[in-house]
Amino acid sequence: MKYNPNINYRCSKRLKDYDYSASGKYFVTICTQDRALLFGEVTVGAGLVSALMIMNDAGEMIERIYVETINSFENVAIDKYIVMPNHFHGTIMIKDDQRADTKPDPTIGDILSAFKSKTTSEYIKGVKTGLYPQFNKRIWQRNYYEHVIRNDADYQARWQYIDENPARWTEDEYNML
Repeated sequence: MKYNPNINYRCSKRLKDYDYSASGKYFVTICTQDRALLFGEVTVGAGLVSALMIMNDAGEMIERIYVETINSFENVAIDKYIVMPNHFHGTIMIKDDQRADTKPDPTIGDILSAFKSKTTSEYIKGVKTGLYPQFNKRIWQRNYYEHVIRNDADYQARWQYIDENPARWTEDEYNML
């Protein structure tokens, strides 16, 4: 089959007809382009802490901008998140918005687009000053993974997944080492 630039070959992973601005909890994952290890490293510990994510300056910037981005939306709240060497996991809460204005509520896509845009801009500045590692063409992959959290058991499973992510790093599908 010959490639046709006029056809959109990307398949949407979103739920058809779902309102991604609806109040609720969402689990998201964003990966770096080519799974590049840009944000720090996972170290193996001893005792009760089996592994720990140690963010570098770029990872700390990712965390700072994530918090700033979430806080910039009136009806969106930060929940659990983790910055990993080459990806980011988080749960985002969109609250019921009782405002009378006509401004549309942000979707998960709007929130993540703002986050990716701000972090990319800041990252490029850091590369130019030698603060952050180089990257190949873009920092983030084009898309992201999202999951609508449906109940408390699902929520607890996502919370645990984020907590245990560093300990599973050697088996992690995003670990390209």
